[in-house]
Amino acid sequence: MQNIILLLFTIFFATGSYFLLAELCKVPSYRASKVILNAGRKRKKQVKDSDAFILELAEKLAKILPMEEYKRRKIAGVLKSAEISMTPEVYVAQAYVKAGLVLSGIIPCLIFIPLLFPVFLVLGIGVYFSESGSAEKLIKQRREEIEFELPRFVATITQELMASRDILSMLESYQKNAGPALKNELMITTADMRTGNYEAALTRLEGRVSSAMLSDVVRGLIGCIRGDDGVTFFRMLSHDMKQLEVQRLKRLAMERPPKIRRYSFVLLGCMLMIYMGVMGYQILGTMSGMF
Repeated sequence: MQNIILLLFTIFFATGSYFLLAELCKVPSYRASKVILNAGRKRKKQVKDSDAFILELAEKLAKILPMEEYKRRKIAGVLKSAEISMTPEVYVAQAYVKAGLVLSGIIPCLIFIPLLFPVFLVLGIGVYFSESGSAEKLIKQRREEIEFELPRFVATITQELMASRDILSMLESYQKNAGPALKNELMITTADMRTGNYEAALTRLEGRVSSAMLSDVVRGLIGCIRGDDGVTFFRMLSHDMKQLEVQRLKRLAMERPPKIRRYSFVLLGCMLMIYMGVMGYQILGTMSGMF
C-alpha cells in the first residue's frame, strides 16, 4: 500500500511540476502544437494528441541538445529528401523523447515487477533506433516504389521516342498513370522544366530520389534533349531493367520463409513474457504470504 501511495505521489508531483514550469516558461499547449502539425502535414491523416505532446517535449530538448555541424547537415539533407518539415535537432530530440517515455516504464517495474525491467530496456533501445532511422526508411520505401515502376516507365519512353522527341510531353503523359511516388516526382519535375532548364530539372529529380536505376533514365533523357538517338539506349535499358525486375521478384519470394521465422520468434518472445509474468506473480504472492 505504501508503494502505491508513493507511486501516485510521484506521478502527481511530476505532473504538477510540469504544468507550473510550462506556465512560467510560456510553453505552448499540446493543442497548439497539434494545430501546427496538422497545418504542415501534406497527408490528410490527423495528428494524435500524443504526437503533439511528444513534439512539444522534443522542441524543448532540442534547444539544449548538442550536435556537430557535419551531422546536422547530413540529417538536414535526409529530412529534406524525406519531405519532413522538421529541424535536425528536433528530429533527434523526438527519438530521445519517445525512447525516454518507454524507458520511464522501468520505474514502476522496479517497484512492482522487477522481472519486467529488461523488457522495457530493450523496448526503449528499439524505439530509439527505430525513430532515429524513420526518415531513412521513408526514403528507402519511396525509392523502392519508384524503382519498381521504372521498367514500365522506360518501356513507355522507348515507344514514345519512336514518334516524338518532346521529353516534357512524355513525362506529363506518363504522369497521369504513374504510381503515387513517381507521380509526385514527375509533377515536381515537369513544373520545374516549364519554368527553367530541362537538364537542370532532370538533374534535381536524380538528386531527390538518389537511385542508380533512375540515374540511368535521367542520363538517357538528357542525351535525348542534347540530340542523341535515345531509342537504342532505352531499348537496352529496358532489357536490363526487366532482368533486374525478375531478380527482385525472385529475391522477394526467397524472403518469405525468413519472415515466417521472424513471426515465430515474436510468438516465442510473447510466451516467455507470459511465463515471466506468471512466475513473478507467484514469487510476489509467496513473499507476501511469508510476511
